[in-house]
Amino acid sequence: MQVTPLNDQQLIVSYLDGNDKAFEELLTRHKQRIYTQIYLFVKDKALAEDIFQEVFIKIIDTLRKGKYNHEGKFLQWALRIAYNMCVDHFRRTKRRPTVAPTEAFDIFDVLEVVEDNAEQAIMKSQTHDKIRKLVDMLPPEQREVVILRHYADMSFKEISQLTRVSINTALGRMRYALINIRRLVEEKQITLQ
Repeated sequence: MQVTPLNDQQLIVSYLDGNDKAFEELLTRHKQRIYTQIYLFVKDKALAEDIFQEVFIKIIDTLRKGKYNHEGKFLQWALRIAYNMCVDHFRRTKRRPTVAPTEAFDIFDVLEVVEDNAEQAIMKSQTHDKIRKLVDMLPPEQREVVILRHYADMSFKEISQLTRVSINTALGRMRYALINIRRLVEEKQITLQ
């Protein structure tokens, strides 16, 4: 006899009735997907783990307070909470995601790196700083798309799902962001070389 597994909604109801194992099942079912999204956004394992824990604390609090509505699917709701917490983190710290080497992966094992001389390295660093300042000057919706696309390396489809806008809107925001960056470069007479 085969037992049909409970769906997410049934697990939530069971958890709210006092069955902690039901929440463990819900967590096990979705943790990889939620953690992966967080990691792809922040590109830092320790930070991703911290935000992941915060996400599930918020999920538990929301469930216990009875504020979870049954209209949406649990995973999409949880992914939205994760996304919002990542964005909140970057707003608080004004930090950019970076790719850090781990024991299992180092980007420099894959890339052929040609060493810059000291002058080239300084110029490159100054250019990156200028670009980051220009991105920070963009309106919030445009800045968000630029960060998700170029720093978190997300596709426009992923961006549209996370920000709950159409792909065309995400593309439009990117287009206007680029126009605004060009305008800022001209207005402020910034040299990016």
